[in-house]
Amino acid sequence: MDGLVRFLKRTLLYTSLGLLLACNSGCSYKILHEMFWTQTVDYVKFWQTTPFIPVSPYWSQLIEDTYIDEERYSKVPVLDPVEGENAPLFCMDPPYPDEVMRALPNDSDGGVPFLAETQRNNVRMTVEPIVDKMEECRFYPLVGPARMHKCHYKCEVHFDKVIRSDWPIPFYFKDQTTEVVYIDHDHLIRCAGPATE
Repeated sequence: MDGLVRFLKRTLLYTSLGLLLACNSGCSYKILHEMFWTQTVDYVKFWQTTPFIPVSPYWSQLIEDTYIDEERYSKVPVLDPVEGENAPLFCMDPPYPDEVMRALPNDSDGGVPFLAETQRNNVRMTVEPIVDKMEECRFYPLVGPARMHKCHYKCEVHFDKVIRSDWPIPFYFKDQTTEVVYIDHDHLIRCAGPATE
């Protein structure tokens, strides 16, 4: 019963404080009704859509990350043939640190701030090529005759994994962790046709 009384007192105090601040800040019911609600209803009637809905920055960041991942790392490029002594016969583009971090399993995502947080600190990574070979010319649908250039990399990521919680039981745990990620940068190179005069 004591807890309920304390809760009601606290709620009443916060409510009265909020009303007092709202009345003294120039925000009245008439202003809110005329400026916000009326404009929103007019907007909905004109455009035949829903009113403004607040969206958490988490969701917009998730959508942006999905598009960035698709644009940069999910497509296979098709390169034109380069012949002669200047032809690159080896893998020239190792994975970027951003790509390696995106390929890691996301243990630090989904934590609640101050309740359960996971962080990666002091990140160091090593990238070494493990496969670099050109396959024979063959026909690929939607591309035509092309050669597959296989480039596979082994990426070791060393970091300090910090797990922290402040409530209900405060604790702090730090562990040196190593994760291994394999990334392939396979791409197609069109086969050169017969020499024309």
